[in-house]
Amino acid sequence: MHKAVRTRAGIAIAGIALLVGGLTACGGDQADGGSGTAEGGHGADAKAHAPAEAVKASYLKTVAAKFAKAELSIVGADGKTSTQSGTKGWYPSSHDLLLKGERPEARSIMIEDLIYTQLDKPLKGKTWMKMNLAKDGKPGVRLNDDPAEYLAMLLGQEKVTHVGAEKADGIDAQHYKGTLTNEDLLKADESTKVMEEKNRQYLHESVKHVKSVEVDLWIDKDGYPVRVDSVSTDGSGSTKTTAKFTDFGKAAPVQAPPADQVVDLEDSLKDTDQSLKDTRESLKETDQKLKDVDADLKEADKTLRDAGLGGLGGS
Repeated sequence: MHKAVRTRAGIAIAGIALLVGGLTACGGDQADGGSGTAEGGHGADAKAHAPAEAVKASYLKTVAAKFAKAELSIVGADGKTSTQSGTKGWYPSSHDLLLKGERPEARSIMIEDLIYTQLDKPLKGKTWMKMNLAKDGKPGVRLNDDPAEYLAMLLGQEKVTHVGAEKADGIDAQHYKGTLTNEDLLKADESTKVMEEKNRQYLHESVKHVKSVEVDLWIDKDGYPVRVDSVSTDGSGSTKTTAKFTDFGKAAPVQAPPADQVVDLEDSLKDTDQSLKDTRESLKETDQKLKDVDADLKEADKTLRDAGLGGLGGS
């Protein structure tokens, strides 16, 4: 049929697995995303890069950018690796991604609660399948794995520390890290009030099932989060993610596919249900006709036997 969308939401959406936590070195060891010696972790430089202020400033700048290019590599709790590449958007959540994993490559477009999956074969002459993640008028709750979301989870977190200046994939950046519990993630303080209240509440709901998060974050000289390495643990196990972001504010906004190329999943399921019902009714009618024929044959057989002609099976 069509290629499955991975949501974790998600992908998520998706199914949705979480790309929330952090992975890399402890103490003064080099993180696998940085290639350089950590420096400036003490004294004046540490004060200049105080985690709370750095995260807050980066969050506000990232929110204003709205879109960025993204490359993510995810190792799920089952040990299987998948990748995402394309555009991420936030407030509202959106993406336009190529998804790769065990299944063939698939393109996924998401705008808020609507997810569009490109079909490998047209259905009713259309090349995209639409699915609505909202239920009973309520929005679906999930993590979007975008840079603003990563920063939002770190707002006001006292456990986030400044490691030092490093190269992250060849980019000059400041490295921050922290390990957070579910209690830490759910705690609201003054720092999170830089978020719009609806976004703050949405994030609060989205992280309720996350047991713990380890985060390594690199913020470049322009104030953008260019890389986040994470390990997130929930009831299904741990998910390891490497997320790289570029072209903040330069990436084109995510656009939905042309409406005339979209078939709705719900409508398709209704059509399938109706087709099954029609098939069942047709089978019932056929079964009744067979019973009627069988009854006619039995009556004819009895008539022949009564007439001494041996019945339908012969003498």
